Amino acid sequence: MSVTSAATGSGPSRWRAGLGRLAAGAALITAVASLPWLSGNDPALTVLRARSADQDPTPEQLTAVREQLGLDEGPFAHLAHWLGGLPRGDAGTSWVSGDAVLPQVTGAFAVSLTLMLGALAVTVAVAALACVRTLYLGSRRRLQRGRGAIGVAVLAALPKFLLASLLATVYGVWLGWLPSSGWQGPASMVLPSLALGVPSGAVIGGLLQQSLPAAFNEPWARTWHAYGFARGRVARHALRRALAGVLPQLLPTVVGLVGGAVAVEKIFNVPGLGRLALDAAIAQDLPPLQTATLSLILLGVAAGLLIQALRRALLGPALRDGALPALHAPAAARGRFTRWVVAVCALALLAVITAGLLRDPLHVDTAARLLPPSAAHPLGTDALGRDLLARLGHGASRTVALALVVTAVCALTGLLLGMTAQIGAGLTEVVSTMPAVLAGLLTTAVTGPSAWGAALAVCLVGWTPYAAQAAALLEQERASGHMLASLSFGAGPGYLLRHHLLPAVLPGVLRNALLRLPTTVLVLASLGFLGLGEQPPTAEWGRLLSENQPYVELAPWTVLGPACALVLLSVLALNGADAVAVRRRPASARTRPWSRGTGLRVKSGVSAG
Repeated sequence: MSVTSAATGSGPSRWRAGLGRLAAGAALITAVASLPWLSGNDPALTVLRARSADQDPTPEQLTAVREQLGLDEGPFAHLAHWLGGLPRGDAGTSWVSGDAVLPQVTGAFAVSLTLMLGALAVTVAVAALACVRTLYLGSRRRLQRGRGAIGVAVLAALPKFLLASLLATVYGVWLGWLPSSGWQGPASMVLPSLALGVPSGAVIGGLLQQSLPAAFNEPWARTWHAYGFARGRVARHALRRALAGVLPQLLPTVVGLVGGAVAVEKIFNVPGLGRLALDAAIAQDLPPLQTATLSLILLGVAAGLLIQALRRALLGPALRDGALPALHAPAAARGRFTRWVVAVCALALLAVITAGLLRDPLHVDTAARLLPPSAAHPLGTDALGRDLLARLGHGASRTVALALVVTAVCALTGLLLGMTAQIGAGLTEVVSTMPAVLAGLLTTAVTGPSAWGAALAVCLVGWTPYAAQAAALLEQERASGHMLASLSFGAGPGYLLRHHLLPAVLPGVLRNALLRLPTTVLVLASLGFLGLGEQPPTAEWGRLLSENQPYVELAPWTVLGPACALVLLSVLALNGADAVAVRRRPASARTRPWSRGTGLRVKSGVSAG
């Protein structure tokens, strides 16, 4: 495939992308349809308990439910019947309530879509605030990272369900400014939108902070500065240039604001699509679960196509003409303030973990329940009287190790699939529509609730941001001038992979993985919050947050320790990401052998740094 066709996505590439979407969507729908049979539990028993909460149904009752629902026919017969009714606008009836499914899913989808738009507006606003300082400094050729990056790391490390609890308590209960429960009008979407949008905006803003210095360091920007172009014009075009690489990261964010907001929907009692899918999956109510999953898939495909079109519109003819080089981050100087902050965070986290390891995390003292911080208990105690410092210290190794393993697997999987061009793109769009909660339910049905089951669920869906980023970076690198020069001198696929493609992709993907490390911890915590992850009495940071979340209003110190530990981990991860981003010179700036046979060495005329 030529560079131009790969960039424009025309011809056979579109067919391959469509086939990838179709295959991934079919596999996902089939897996969802098989959920009751994968779990090994009797679907009739689960449905009957969901209907009447009867713990000991008679064999006659179970037989009647099986005959009524046709459970003996197996999952594929049910799937075929459900698919056959969709063209007629019939999505079946709920096995539990007996009501028509389509009105339920349509109403929940409308609520979730409205909430998604509000959260997306917050995401864009927070991302804009996060990168405004970088835009200001970059337009003046002062590419130094400072306090803004630390603030972004802190916001990105906020657990969404914990932020939702704090917002509901402060602004809904204490101050009474906004509704803290239900869905009654525009005011009801403010607090959930903030809980969802602030951390997501910080993640997107952090990615923009990485790309903007690279855009300001490109030859065109240096030339415009030399000729005295207006700083605002340079900043505007640099933002447009950087957005092209960050836009693919919006797809998992957008869809996650719909299907992945289950914990926030439960806290604010929002009747959204994610909550409907969760309740249907727990009850093994297949018709609404399948319809909700299909809605998420269609939303993900539509959002992916829209983001792709917006990205091409931002780039304009540069992408279509095959003349767009990849962005490479310049070596940005770090101020003394940043170095001090990183050192203090590392020492503080190490001190807390060390002190916690010297205490017993499982000792229960019912007479010391929910005690505030003191000399005996520096971080206080939880609802069972256990020392929070001890639980925080003993949970550090398990939390960080599990998050590192999951992040590494997701990044490697995303990198490999991101290099498969259009088939990988279609697969990415579809899988990104699958909430981690739904993946957790599928894995829990096979493995049972456990930490590794939750890790497997995150691995199944967590590779999509890396695949989208890798595909975008590869597309830009293939369109660069030095890549075309290498091809003209007869460079083979192995040489192009080692000297062009991997150097252009690996630093960005690795930095993204480090930036998302705290997010991985939070996703695992969300699964634990919903009962799908780590089980008690394990001392894991996500588990600490979820089990102490109900006591935020009464004893806020119960969540303060693990929340601060996540913030410290996020700051250290950001520092490691910066170190990765600025140590490698771009391939276009190095002298390279274009032809092994002649030994000819030519310097590329394209330089990004």
